[in-house]
Amino acid sequence: MDTHAALYKQGQERLDYLRQFAQRQPLTLQQKMADLGISRRDFIKWTASVTAMLALPLPFSNLVAQAAELADRVPLIWLHMAECTGCSESLIRTDSPNLDTLIFDHISLEYHETLMAASGWQAEENLEHALETYKGRYLLAVEGAVPTANNGAFLTVGCKGHTGLHIVKEAAKNAAAIVSVGTCAAFGGVQAASPNPTGAKGIHEVVDKTVINLGGCPPSEKNIVGTLMYFIMFGKLPALDMFNRPKWAYGARVHDNCERRGRFDAGEFVEEFGDEGAKEGYCLYKVGCKGPYTYNNCPTERFNHHTSWPVLAGHGCMGCSEQNFWDDMADFEKPLGRQLLHGIDATADTVGAVILGATVVGIGAHAVASVFAKPLED
Repeated sequence: MDTHAALYKQGQERLDYLRQFAQRQPLTLQQKMADLGISRRDFIKWTASVTAMLALPLPFSNLVAQAAELADRVPLIWLHMAECTGCSESLIRTDSPNLDTLIFDHISLEYHETLMAASGWQAEENLEHALETYKGRYLLAVEGAVPTANNGAFLTVGCKGHTGLHIVKEAAKNAAAIVSVGTCAAFGGVQAASPNPTGAKGIHEVVDKTVINLGGCPPSEKNIVGTLMYFIMFGKLPALDMFNRPKWAYGARVHDNCERRGRFDAGEFVEEFGDEGAKEGYCLYKVGCKGPYTYNNCPTERFNHHTSWPVLAGHGCMGCSEQNFWDDMADFEKPLGRQLLHGIDATADTVGAVILGATVVGIGAHAVASVFAKPLED
């Protein structure tokens, strides 16, 4: 209780500090919500859900509400490296808009190559101005891996011909916090898959500061907005796991919260896509689901306004929020194999110890036996 009280006080002091800065949006958040038909009741429900998602007590929803209203006081610089822009697309593509998108739209977005109107020399000037004006105060978000081979020459950006490697290092110097948005920025993603000719790396490998890694291809918009809210409220990083991912988002295995978990425990598996088991919603482990080896909140937060996620839609988890998933989790439609589960080979020792824990934690022996009632393909 004392810890929560101290954290609440810290959050209140942080928000009081932000109030000193001039509002940068022409309309307040309340005015924008009213124009879009979003009621105060909807806003309160949203703050309660974000509070719960961040694993904070309900009284902290008041801080979440204040943080959302003060989001325009926090400068955000968003860089694009080697990526597909899917993480930005997952956040900004909405048909309502919902509050997640509205909050992102409400912040002081100083630089974002996909969204801004400026280009060429003007874009370069905007970035340089933001880096200098908000030195020490801005939140840096980076989407995409950083090519490092040939001194970063595989990614050259803008009219000045700077490499992505140079841009990231310069932007990181005076950032108040750095967030890698998506697995490419966090761990290199598909760009870093073997043989990785461009030397693609995650952001934390090229800067000398702590980086928050939001794994996922793409990560949930809730994870992006939740991280932003935490930074606005407290001005610091949330509790992180061993891969620097926020524990509130990546603290539980996909397998443990999956709606098909009961089917796994009952030994009911899809043998091939389209069979009767698939139609009945059986477990997808035998057709490649990597949920037992993946940490993410996809089953609870889902995507597209909490509508669905890959496993609910009928395809197994690909493990996209984990390091080296493109190499370690392939083939994506075949199970990793009996050796991994029993921990008797090098892959099991590495993936089992780091990702799963010592063994397949929480999987009943009867369920494991049922998985291997029939030989698995290599």
